[in-house]
Amino acid sequence: MSLQDIFDRYLPAIEEELRQVLSIPDQRLDPFYGMMHYHLGWTDESFKATRSQTGGKRLRPLFCLLACQAVGGEPQQALPAAAAVELIHNFSLLHDDIEDNSPTRRHRTTVWKIWGEPQAINAGDGMFALAHLALQRLSEKDLPDDRVLAACWVFDQTCLALCEGQYLDMSFEDRLDVDVDRYLAMIRRKTAALLSCSTHLGALLGSGDAGLATRYARFGENLGLAFQIEDDILGIWGEEKVTGKPQAGDIRQRKKSLPIVYALQQEASLPVFEQRVREVYRRKVIDEDAIEVVLGSLQTLGARQYAQQMALDYYGRALAELEAAGMENEGQDGLQDLATLLVNRKY
Repeated sequence: MSLQDIFDRYLPAIEEELRQVLSIPDQRLDPFYGMMHYHLGWTDESFKATRSQTGGKRLRPLFCLLACQAVGGEPQQALPAAAAVELIHNFSLLHDDIEDNSPTRRHRTTVWKIWGEPQAINAGDGMFALAHLALQRLSEKDLPDDRVLAACWVFDQTCLALCEGQYLDMSFEDRLDVDVDRYLAMIRRKTAALLSCSTHLGALLGSGDAGLATRYARFGENLGLAFQIEDDILGIWGEEKVTGKPQAGDIRQRKKSLPIVYALQQEASLPVFEQRVREVYRRKVIDEDAIEVVLGSLQTLGARQYAQQMALDYYGRALAELEAAGMENEGQDGLQDLATLLVNRKY
């Protein structure tokens, strides 16, 4: 089964599940749900339906359904969990955009920039609640009660991890003592936890085998770490015409991504006059000349190569967990193919 076959088979079902969860119960609430629909790429700013592909790739729900299939389950039964992980992901993005003061996402103006911070916060809160209601739809899927209860526990633990990760990320903003271990602790929660949750839920609901589900959870976590590190690389060296973001945008925003954290850690043992990344990151505004200074230092310190190797290591660990699960079927193959797509992407 090719990746296109996977998309054709599962994406329409995921989209239909999401639309059922986000149906508007009262016309007076059209704008409230409309903000969520806009964020998910279903409508424009006037809440008119749009066909543009601006709502994200739905990769996390795909991982959930493929994990369910891989362990011998019926993916249709895991659809509520797939919708839940997509909604909790988008809840986090709605709030992240406010906290990061981001004016655009997915080549469109962000919700808070159009409707204001208070309404965007409220829309995010609504999406958080709807994610949990989506998960409750598992009770309609003829699954054992203990599996549904275990799925709810995994999901809530993940929600907490996302918030912990966002706290750590924001706490790094004005610090120059962030090391690689602290960085990994942050992305393990902020990014990897949700991908781990996706594969964990799929395998748990499909098999009821806690040990097997844990192996798929580790696959998702390691893949999530590799994914975020690749994202960090793109955030500095990605091409604007491909990513839709300015080249070196993460430097301009003074983000503590892995290449920067590694460079700061390496510079700590250098004479002060050679700590160029540290000096630039102390500034309130980083201009183009300063960006060139940082890029030069990153090259000298081998920061890009370091990050690429770490991403490759975590990707290898992810595939090792998948192989150790011992499954041979279309779902298993789909997980591997989707993992490769995720890590090798250019945008």
